[in-house]
Amino acid sequence: MTDEITFAAHRARLFAIAYRMLGIRADAEDVVQDAWLRWQGADTRGVQSAEAWLVTVVTRLAIDRLRAAIAERAAYEGLWLPEPLVAIDEETPETQAERASDLSLAYMWMLERLGPEERAAFLLRQVFDYDYAEVAQQLGKSEAACRQLVSRAGERVQQPQSRFEVAPDAHRQLLQRFVEAAATGQKAAVRALLAEDLELVGDGGGKVKSFGIVITDPDKIAALYAGMHKLGAIEYRPALVNGEPGLLRFVDGQLESAQGFLSDGQRITGIYVVRNPDKLAGVLH
Repeated sequence: MTDEITFAAHRARLFAIAYRMLGIRADAEDVVQDAWLRWQGADTRGVQSAEAWLVTVVTRLAIDRLRAAIAERAAYEGLWLPEPLVAIDEETPETQAERASDLSLAYMWMLERLGPEERAAFLLRQVFDYDYAEVAQQLGKSEAACRQLVSRAGERVQQPQSRFEVAPDAHRQLLQRFVEAAATGQKAAVRALLAEDLELVGDGGGKVKSFGIVITDPDKIAALYAGMHKLGAIEYRPALVNGEPGLLRFVDGQLESAQGFLSDGQRITGIYVVRNPDKLAGVLH
């Protein structure tokens, strides 16, 4: 029973690491479950830190799984975004624990630029705040090698506009104005809320129509949202999408996408649209 209590105390962090590494809930849960089985089967009497032991196991399992997934993602049709973590009720324990900008779809999209070990080192150091000695132990590498991994990763994920600190209420209000503008069908109303240097990333997974490239033309994006009503009855519902205020879009009553947004507090600087039905299957359950 003690082993169960110990593992349960660290489970939220283990899932947080695994999900940020893999971007798929089921894969992250499988890694955590595998870690639990190894914890049960190990002689833990000599373990000085249960957290260090478990984080090491989860990190290495996630690296292996991500390596295996790279080939699959290379064959993935279009752009790849993570399976969204959606919460309608903000005050669930999971959202309280995991509400953070480093969970957002925008941040996870940036992490896709990294190799498995780079990603692990970067997350452990920059997101979970382990010191380099701990990261070195978790990855089985020297501190110098880990510093190099983190430094290189930091250069590759730099995206200044993602680092604006925007209060959740301000973010929600901006999204509400965006929804109201889109409902008018007026391109100019939508365009006024879009930054010049924004990006739109859509993931249809080959299952539904989606752009195969990142769209950076704000006029084109404004036209897309203003013209959505042509597809049917459109409804946007507010939700927490990966820890931040976002939107669920319904077309004729059916969930069509989960959308994460990046903003500078005044205008929208990034839109991340998950439309792949496989990734939406668990959203409303």
